[in-house]
Amino acid sequence: MGAQLRVYKQKISSAQTTKKITKAMELIAASRIQKAMGRVRASSPFARAVTRAVSAVATHSDVEHPLTTERETIRRSAVVIFASDRGLAGAFNSQILREGLELAELLRSQGKEVDYYLIGRKAVGYFQFRRMRAAGEWTGDTDTPHFSTAEQVAGALLDAYAQGGEDGGVDEIHLVYNRFISMMTQTPEAVRLLPLEVVEADAATADQAPVYPLYEFEPDPETVLDALLPVYVQSRVFNALLQSSAAKHAATQKAMKSASDNADKLITDYTRLRNNARQAEITQQIAEIVGGADALASGK
Repeated sequence: MGAQLRVYKQKISSAQTTKKITKAMELIAASRIQKAMGRVRASSPFARAVTRAVSAVATHSDVEHPLTTERETIRRSAVVIFASDRGLAGAFNSQILREGLELAELLRSQGKEVDYYLIGRKAVGYFQFRRMRAAGEWTGDTDTPHFSTAEQVAGALLDAYAQGGEDGGVDEIHLVYNRFISMMTQTPEAVRLLPLEVVEADAATADQAPVYPLYEFEPDPETVLDALLPVYVQSRVFNALLQSSAAKHAATQKAMKSASDNADKLITDYTRLRNNARQAEITQQIAEIVGGADALASGK
């Protein structure tokens, strides 16, 4: 019984230590979420403004720019997967990797080859373990992303897109990242970044849509697009990095809260078992004392 009591005490102590760690990590993640959400809110208006500007130039001009024109044959697609550098975030990384691989399978079923661009050590480690090739890798900047990382990623994607699928580049670019919805919900999202899609509105939608002004371009539309499109790609990539960062911190907080709750349950269960073992030991000792006293009395 004494050995069993020691085992239960060790397990209770281990669960209490684990709870201290997970509780601290939960509080750290909660403090980082607010900063990450602030960065997302700060970057979203600029990303929307750049998107509207690019859409306006593409819609109100007759220029066939390489980045806005659908290529006749799409031979190769780029899939950019936004994971994290650290784990302990529940299904955050597994769901985004699954989403990226499912998108790649869909593209292959359409007769396209796929080049992977990976952001985050978890994505890089996943591909290395399975000996899958990646066209680009970026690590170490997923917790608090910097714009310089977005510039590097956007530069590599634009270079590959300008090269074209025939010459070893890509003909379209897809982003796969976790979008922050709420503290409890982070959903994987896949969007096509390039080429841009100009959607014509039908009559019913056009009646309800706001009226935009006519545009004049200075200098010419081609020069405006050449200047705007790199900024557009950088802003969309940076916004995806920030969304993924906020979603990761929220997933970490949720996972650590669940771990703390599980540690509480373990402590309660082991405390009950320890009390039962202690009661059994006391009962056994009393029974031995009573048995010994009876034996002495009957011997007399």
